[in-house]
Amino acid sequence: MFNVSESIKYIGADDNCLDLFESQYEVPFGVSYNSYVCIDKKTAVFDTVDSRKTEEWLSNLEEALNGRKPDFLIISHVEPDHSAGIPAFLEKYPQTVIVGNERTFLLLDRFYGKIGVDRLVIKENEELDLGAHKLTFVFANMVHWPEVMMTYDRTDKVLFSADAFGKFGALSHNQDWLDEARRYYINIVGKYGNPVQAVLKKISALEINTICPLHGNILKDNLGYYIDKYNVWSKYLPEEDGVFIAYASIYGNTANASRELCNELLKRGIKAETLDLTRCDLSYAVASAFKYSRLVIASVTYDGAVMPCAEAFINRLKAKNYCNRKVGFIQNGSWAPSSAKLMRTTFESFKNITLCDTDVTVNSVVGRETLSQIKKLADELI
Repeated sequence: MFNVSESIKYIGADDNCLDLFESQYEVPFGVSYNSYVCIDKKTAVFDTVDSRKTEEWLSNLEEALNGRKPDFLIISHVEPDHSAGIPAFLEKYPQTVIVGNERTFLLLDRFYGKIGVDRLVIKENEELDLGAHKLTFVFANMVHWPEVMMTYDRTDKVLFSADAFGKFGALSHNQDWLDEARRYYINIVGKYGNPVQAVLKKISALEINTICPLHGNILKDNLGYYIDKYNVWSKYLPEEDGVFIAYASIYGNTANASRELCNELLKRGIKAETLDLTRCDLSYAVASAFKYSRLVIASVTYDGAVMPCAEAFINRLKAKNYCNRKVGFIQNGSWAPSSAKLMRTTFESFKNITLCDTDVTVNSVVGRETLSQIKKLADELI
């Protein structure tokens, strides 16, 4: 527990034991479930936490309240990692008014039944008066659920941003924001670029000193940096000029071709990096694909098709609206290489994708002809 401002305290909890966020994304450094309380003439609690940490959270809240009772519980997002503590909270503080929008209560009732006697259904830009602190509400529909809303404290100029600007990683690990924020955004929120753009326009009119997300670091310095990243990501624009090479190799030969291409690009002054799709959580590969301006996918031909992990990677890219990039292919096959043609056909259905003309073919191992094709592909990727 720590102070965000003189009146606002952080009361969330770290989860260092969770292995998969949303049962699909590796979180080797855990995750934080962020919650806050504002102490004023009236007290407002901002969201609860996951059921795994509800007991710890309630203890933090009790300590922060120091004998007082909460007047309001503001629900910015009903996803259970932020709302599962509500039943236990209301058992302890039954007179608290729950604050949300119409969609908030629709989803709350579906998850938890008709909980909470006192409900305050608010509209966008409506004000909630705590005393010195005046709260207004910014609706953020589909960032990344339909009921999501942000809360702005005009007094301390704090934006409680729901899942926006969040990241993977427990606060106790003190990681740099960018890489895990990118991986979080692209995989969790990335499909919803247009709604994110709409919210960025709304908050641009606010004077913000602090951003308090529901996961990850509280952001106070150089807020323009974080907002600019969200602007780039939500427009599906490359963050860096370079080539990301994702490969699926069985005996190492497709991997060798990928490394040859990477080295060829580096010699030409092009930033490039590789990642083994067979040995990584795909969320890392998806995030890196969005980071760079160009992508090469290298896959063996497996059962006359694309290697399953490479196919899953491509499908994940499509689901997250991958676009505005140049894409090339490397295939491997000892007798009937066909993975490049299959990958190319799939990418033809993507929006705003430029496909390289050269498909590199590895016939079992990297030979002289393969190296010649790699140089031609490198020429196209410059």
